[in-house]
Amino acid sequence: MTDLNKSPDKIAGMFNAIAGNYDFLNRLLSAGIDQRWRKFAIRSLQLSGRERVLDLCTGTADLAIAALDASPGAARVVGVDFAGEMLRVGLQKSRARELTPRLTLVRGDAANIPAASGSVNAVTVAFGIRNVQNTQQACNEMFRVLAPGGRVAVLEFAIPTTPGVRAAYLFYFNQVLPRIGTLISKHNAAYGYLPASVGAFATPGEFVTILRQSGFGDITAVPLTFGIVYLYTAQRR
Repeated sequence: MTDLNKSPDKIAGMFNAIAGNYDFLNRLLSAGIDQRWRKFAIRSLQLSGRERVLDLCTGTADLAIAALDASPGAARVVGVDFAGEMLRVGLQKSRARELTPRLTLVRGDAANIPAASGSVNAVTVAFGIRNVQNTQQACNEMFRVLAPGGRVAVLEFAIPTTPGVRAAYLFYFNQVLPRIGTLISKHNAAYGYLPASVGAFATPGEFVTILRQSGFGDITAVPLTFGIVYLYTAQRR
């Protein structure tokens, strides 16, 4: 049975172990669609080019970089993650793209964000909110650091509800993906944890309720790619 202990040290250790292959496996296992999901999430923020964006669970900084690449993009992005090796890969990408003046990567926990209240204009999370030990606390923290009028965009996996799609997805997610991930990363636990954590995470309706309980308004939950991923958007009114 897969261990779903989400203590920060355990999750950080798991992602540190797969950091070197993480980007390659994301492209391979999603057939490259993950990059389109990220671009869609950034477009939902309707950036003007002046915003300060906070990217939580930034990992190797893919979504943070997408926020800077958008046209118009963010003026500045701070990426936060508690996995140091993932941040190291992100820093290499940032330096290669000469983004370091506009992109800062910080080691920290999404449930205790190292940022002042009301200090950012947007918060993003891509496929990381389910890995936080206390989802409600993380959403409370997102609300706290957002300035009034600020927006949030969260990408997260979900279990499709259409019967045929659901069956095919569950077969791929539970049987094919873990085998490929383990073969390439040499880390069995990480790619067993992935499908288990998705199945254990809040349903779209439940996550909308969590956002509402944190104080957010104008909440939407948009299914992407047959409902295997949802984009949640909300605003601090």
